[in-house]
Amino acid sequence: MTDTKGKVIGVNGNMISVQFDGIVALNEVGYVKVADKSLKSEVIRIRGDQAQMQVFEMTKGIQTGDEVTFTGDMLSVELGPGLLGQVFDGLQNPLPQLAEQAGFFLERGIYLDALPDETLWDFTPTVQAGATVRKGDPVGTVPEGPFMHKIMVPFYMNDTYTVKSIINAGQKRLKDEIAVLTDSKGKDHSITMSFNWPVKRAIDCYAERLKPEQTMVTKIRLIDTFFPVAKGGTYCIPGPFGAGKTVLQHTTSRNADVDIVIVAACGERAGEVVEILKEFPELTDPRTGRSLMERTIIICNTSSMPVAAREASVYTGVTLAEYYRQMGLHVLLLADSTSRWAQALREMSGRLEEIPGEEAFPAYLESYIAAFYERAGIVRLSDGSIGSVTIGGTVSPAGGNFEEPVTQATLKVVGSFHGLSRERSDARKYPAINPLDSWSKYTSVIREDWVNFARRMFKRGTDVEAMMKVVGEEGTSLDDFIEYLKAEFLDAVYFQQNSFDEVDSAAEVERQTYVFKLLLRLLGSDFNLPGKDEARSFFNRLRQQFIDWNYTPWKSADFTQKERDIESLYDSMSGKLVAEAQALLKDGE
Repeated sequence: MTDTKGKVIGVNGNMISVQFDGIVALNEVGYVKVADKSLKSEVIRIRGDQAQMQVFEMTKGIQTGDEVTFTGDMLSVELGPGLLGQVFDGLQNPLPQLAEQAGFFLERGIYLDALPDETLWDFTPTVQAGATVRKGDPVGTVPEGPFMHKIMVPFYMNDTYTVKSIINAGQKRLKDEIAVLTDSKGKDHSITMSFNWPVKRAIDCYAERLKPEQTMVTKIRLIDTFFPVAKGGTYCIPGPFGAGKTVLQHTTSRNADVDIVIVAACGERAGEVVEILKEFPELTDPRTGRSLMERTIIICNTSSMPVAAREASVYTGVTLAEYYRQMGLHVLLLADSTSRWAQALREMSGRLEEIPGEEAFPAYLESYIAAFYERAGIVRLSDGSIGSVTIGGTVSPAGGNFEEPVTQATLKVVGSFHGLSRERSDARKYPAINPLDSWSKYTSVIREDWVNFARRMFKRGTDVEAMMKVVGEEGTSLDDFIEYLKAEFLDAVYFQQNSFDEVDSAAEVERQTYVFKLLLRLLGSDFNLPGKDEARSFFNRLRQQFIDWNYTPWKSADFTQKERDIESLYDSMSGKLVAEAQALLKDGE
């Protein structure tokens, strides 16, 4: 605590106005005294000797004249071993320990240490006395789940240091001294295995920021092939309620080609968060064969929790992601949903009596959203290793209106857009990503010219479908009707996946490439189909055989046999490649 004190002079919802005597900084943490409780708050505006503070708890009982104390510290999180597998709230309170202390109904004013001090960690030094280190450089390691957790020079130490002493390998607690570093002025600094870092300040202890180019494989065909996401990139999933945003994020977190997954449930319904808490510990990580929770961090800030803490939860999540990126790991941060965060900003902006922007959102909404997504990225560290933070945020526009401010502000900064469709969701198509509205700036796992050919085929087929709604099937030519059937076939066998099937729920890149090549041949062929009934019957049989093929384990005997069955059906209709498809396939051999 500092010597600065204050008194409450006004209360407006979860915002209080405080008159202070001393020095106060923006984003500084303070505590307002209410009876026997001290409620955590953050300074969000300063005007002369008055400060407005958002309170991260319910403000019932706060009165004018109540005492406020200031800490001199920014809103921060504790960084160190022990974060993986934890469930935190937006302020990094461990919820299981909080429940043990408070019971079923969480009490306000209870704040616990994020990391257990009594745990012993097997520390192994990686530097010797006399070595030169800077902020972010590792000085030792401890095992944490499937990873070696690097103990680093705290990020706030901006000088060049000489290692004066470092302990030998052995078991140590988080707060035990592990090394003494001497700065350029000869002053000694003691460091431990954990330290604090402000959540609204990006971690930038890397040597170089790189362009996101390597695809982050999700094993979801529609995403990997048509709307890919790059490691270190950004993407958003807007969609109406019930369209499958949360389910899509769960599937991505299980199968994504990353080391660590951080789920920030920001203002979502408590039922969905409970589903995460129940499901994740029981899921088997396909990479390690162990529990998925061993490489997952969950941050819960449900819609029933105080609104102000929603903002803290997204920043807490991205700070933890940057911390593990600094170890040379690849991290995926899933924020669900950024609309709830924007609503919290709107509420606080209204209480500050700021001039509102579109739909009463603050005028600075776009810059806040951009600053959040810009904390993603792939970087080269000082030791040459590569780490990345990929951010995927869901957006929940009212009524599925993608023209609303939060969606539009997000689309300006992300690199991939996975727009969910109410029509596809109601038709039980998973994922419900609209293939015509969605886009990506990143590189696909499949050749670009192959993907463009399939995309054109689908677009032509959907145009025919729209025409058929006006003139009917009888008013459509046979060639146009076959175009429509090909688009329906592509949608059914490649765009859609069965998330409940053990095989089809996750398609490897090698399998996607192999299957897409055959799919390209089927889409790029003319068939001897005398009429519409024969065409419909043929594509229905082809579709069912292809779906059965999707359910067959990769490179098994059944996989080869079902491929032969598809080839046989193809030959029975005298399939013949058109010139464009023939050139594409010949060039790909």
